[in-house]
Amino acid sequence: MIHEEILDMKTIIYTHPNTSSFNHEILNTLSNYFNRNDEEFEVINLYADNFNPVLSAKELKVYSQGRTSDELVRKYQRRINNSDELIFIFPIWWHNLPAMLKGFFDRVLLSGFAYDESDGWKGLLTQIKKVTVVTTSTTTKDYLVNNCGDPIQSVFIDRTLADIGLNPKNTTWIHFGQVNVTTDENRQKFLIDLIKEYESTNS
Repeated sequence: MIHEEILDMKTIIYTHPNTSSFNHEILNTLSNYFNRNDEEFEVINLYADNFNPVLSAKELKVYSQGRTSDELVRKYQRRINNSDELIFIFPIWWHNLPAMLKGFFDRVLLSGFAYDESDGWKGLLTQIKKVTVVTTSTTTKDYLVNNCGDPIQSVFIDRTLADIGLNPKNTTWIHFGQVNVTTDENRQKFLIDLIKEYESTNS
């Protein structure tokens, strides 16, 4: 997929069902930051959109053709296609992506849109120049990396995202661990540091 125009749009892909969660505070913090700086962005809020993550038997029949009859899937594809930056915000459950986000990849990142395998595998979303992955968990990043198979960096970033054309060198993973036993002070510090780290990747 060729993008000749110069893009300047961020898309946040947000995955959490609870609007009172710390993940939602992260979403609000980044959204407010972009608004203050007059930066264009859109939010894909999977739970608020009532996105169905289940790949049906009917869809599977035309999966290899990259076809879908779901207008919400088409809407998500248009947003991603018009973006040069993606930001993922999600909790790590059972040492991996939430099922809702996994289903998003299954149903939205279709052949002909996110990848082509007609002559070997080729990622197509190469217009995405920057990716930020923000996660929360009851465990630390070190524990996820050393004891859980490194599901975010090694699998999600270095394989899944790379396979659709997103360069791992342009991807930053920011993690807030032990979210279940932390303090409000630590949460606020993380939100401040989040913006600083995000800004540092633009410098």
